[in-house]
Amino acid sequence: MLMLKAAWHYKHFIWSSIKSEINGKYARSKLGGVWLFIQPLAQAAILAIVLSQLIGARMSGIDSDYAYAVYLLSGMLAWNLFSEATSSSVSMFRDRANLLKKVNFPRICIPAIVVGTALTNHAMMMIVVVSIVAFLGVLPQSALLLLPLIILLNIVFAVSLGLILAIFDVFLRDVGHAWQVFLQFWFWLTPIVYAPDILPAPVKAFMQYNPMYHIVHSYQQVIAYGQLPNAAPLIVLSIITLALVALGGFLFVRASSDVVDAL
Repeated sequence: MLMLKAAWHYKHFIWSSIKSEINGKYARSKLGGVWLFIQPLAQAAILAIVLSQLIGARMSGIDSDYAYAVYLLSGMLAWNLFSEATSSSVSMFRDRANLLKKVNFPRICIPAIVVGTALTNHAMMMIVVVSIVAFLGVLPQSALLLLPLIILLNIVFAVSLGLILAIFDVFLRDVGHAWQVFLQFWFWLTPIVYAPDILPAPVKAFMQYNPMYHIVHSYQQVIAYGQLPNAAPLIVLSIITLALVALGGFLFVRASSDVVDAL
């Protein structure tokens, strides 16, 4: 509670840092923030073109000629938030080493900046994806109202996991590099470019232990299928996420002074 109170007192610093990060990323680009949408949409378009003929016919439950593209965009939306939030979190102390050494402010502001930046990018991307999905013939349903709660679970899970890794990354720089490799495997182990129905029964059963499967599937349910997600696995994942938050907060408090010295 003390950390949250400190973050609230520095809310203007956090907000200005979020704007600076977003603007600075595209400062010398003529297209500016358009690149935020081009990269994930290009990736989704390539995968849709390459794989639609193989998997598109098997996408049941979506009333659209572009069913696979809709399914893919929904899954990519969920994964991009998780990937960006964890990657930014793992390197958040190293990337801001000079700021941590020269400016006195509550250290909790760093994770808050990561969360704010990731959510801002995700909100803009979500508007684009939902608009494209509607243009492809899949109109938003009332189930879409649950998407903010799923987004909240996604970002808290990602940043709490990233915070734990970030603390270890300060003392062991291989952690950040290993995480990028692990993310690539995790992406293909999550049903984003393929439907879980095509998996063998043992593999599909094992998929239930993949936390991103439930988050990605929930995005796909509310955006692509217009259905309510299964609440039971999300409740279990919420409990796991709270445990990660507690562990990340404990490590953050215990190691915050050592982190600055090690940078």
